[in-house]
Amino acid sequence: MACSQRFSALLRGKKAFLLAASALLLVSCATTPPKSLVTPLPTVTPPPVKPALPSGAESVRGVWLTTVSRLDWPPVASVTASPASRIRQQQQALTEKLDNLKRLGINTVFFQVKPDGTALWRSKILPWSDTLTGRIGDDPGYDPLQFMLDEAHRRGMKVHAWFNPYRVSTNIKPGTVRELSNTLTLHPASVYVLHRDWIRTASDRFVLDPGIPDARDWITSIVAEVVSHYQVDGVQFDDYFYTETARSALDDNATFRHYGQGFASKADWRRHNTQLLIEQVSRTIKQIRPEVAFGVSPAGVWRNLSHDPAGSDTRGAAAYDEAYADTRRWVQMGLLDYIAPQLYWPFARQAARYDVLARWWADVVRPTPVRLYIGVALYKVGEPSKSEPDWAIQGGVPELKKQLDLNDALPQISGTILFREGYLNQPQTQEAVSYLQQRWGHAGG
Repeated sequence: MACSQRFSALLRGKKAFLLAASALLLVSCATTPPKSLVTPLPTVTPPPVKPALPSGAESVRGVWLTTVSRLDWPPVASVTASPASRIRQQQQALTEKLDNLKRLGINTVFFQVKPDGTALWRSKILPWSDTLTGRIGDDPGYDPLQFMLDEAHRRGMKVHAWFNPYRVSTNIKPGTVRELSNTLTLHPASVYVLHRDWIRTASDRFVLDPGIPDARDWITSIVAEVVSHYQVDGVQFDDYFYTETARSALDDNATFRHYGQGFASKADWRRHNTQLLIEQVSRTIKQIRPEVAFGVSPAGVWRNLSHDPAGSDTRGAAAYDEAYADTRRWVQMGLLDYIAPQLYWPFARQAARYDVLARWWADVVRPTPVRLYIGVALYKVGEPSKSEPDWAIQGGVPELKKQLDLNDALPQISGTILFREGYLNQPQTQEAVSYLQQRWGHAGG
């Protein structure tokens, strides 16, 4: 077997085997650089290159506002309140957050509207999210997405609707199965009961099988519903495409046998499936409302240099190999308006240096019209860490300053997004929040 073929076989194998054998394999292949597994770009005329930011546009100063498991919003206590009190508490909490973000200088909120197989808008495809009321399908008495849009736009802030495309549930507990099954009489019911043949288990969650064309069409229709009926400024997918762990792998062997003809490996077929979804969603958004920006926030490492000469000089989990997401290619093909890689490491983390990755991504977007926003790990700021001690030095301010300075210095970087909103209110981040207030606050008006 050729060296590159052996390496491909390892990549498709189990992680334990990969860890045990890859070092030996790399030594034996040292004289021949590993062949890039990236499919050559299609021979199409690339879209014209635009400046990193349109004339007069301001840099994105963003934050992810998470609703899954009520991490950032809505308030946990509001769920058990009376309907009138619940609405008041949830709306008040959201307006207070927006006021705080405005003072901080945040100009874009990435609002999680589809945390799983449920919706935070009045959908005809998905049932209402149980994050709002405690029960899937219960009408919360108002439309959270519309409320967010009204309040954010009133404050001069943009809103991107953030979707987790494939996740159906956050666990597979008997109670969750019961709740999903009980939606059968609802209109709309959960995809769990309407399309049971699309459902798989991965990472101890119920997910849609990305290899099923009808499932990708269904996801696209959900995005189309939001873009058609709401004045969102953008749409974002997070990094959950193919998700699995060694203990809870996605069993898509039957799907591969049915749809995978012509692919040399399941890995190539999986990457193809993910790209098809991105192409389809991108095209659909542009057909409905061309001004809506479409972006993805993938894991920060596309591929490591040890696996691909086009990769970054890092040693981290790679989106290409782990999530089957060829994010670099999507940028090169112009399928996205922006990409927001999650660079959640400090400058001193040798396995995945912040500056190495920021510059690598800047080089990727340079010849394209795709904008680059960098996801920054606010959740690590102020937290003691043996492997990343810089986050705790002087409240994390020096590290945060270095990252923002680099973002501002590289013309290809068009903004920064903080993960996530709830950490702005934690004791350990307050020095950093004060720094952000000084740095960004005047820009927010």
